[in-house]
Amino acid sequence: MLKKLNEKFRSDCFATETLGAVIRDAEPGRAVCALALRPCHMNANGAPMGGAIFTLADFAYAVASNGFTDRIIVSQQVSITFLAPARGTELLAEAKCLKSGRTTCLYAVEVRDELGTYVAHATVNGFTVK
Repeated sequence: MLKKLNEKFRSDCFATETLGAVIRDAEPGRAVCALALRPCHMNANGAPMGGAIFTLADFAYAVASNGFTDRIIVSQQVSITFLAPARGTELLAEAKCLKSGRTTCLYAVEVRDELGTYVAHATVNGFTVK
């Protein structure tokens, strides 16, 4: 199933090619995506850039909400709180569906490093466009 999901999301070039995000695990309403941190992901303080963290969280949400449906669900509103700088060499984002309706949904995304540091928390309101 992961092979099929990776093919489906290959066209999400910014997340997969530019950032380097990969899908680690997924099921309807849940996904775990990973990012091996490289120097290009770091800010001037040596911590992962907020934009890299945000993109990983958004990608995990996209896989969780769109990976197992023919519907097209987009982010309508996203809120992210950065909690601590990552200490490790890899980020993991886990997106979980909290509520899914006919046209809207709500997801929570936790971003941690491989050492367990809770790096960021995001909430995503999604909207079904098709």
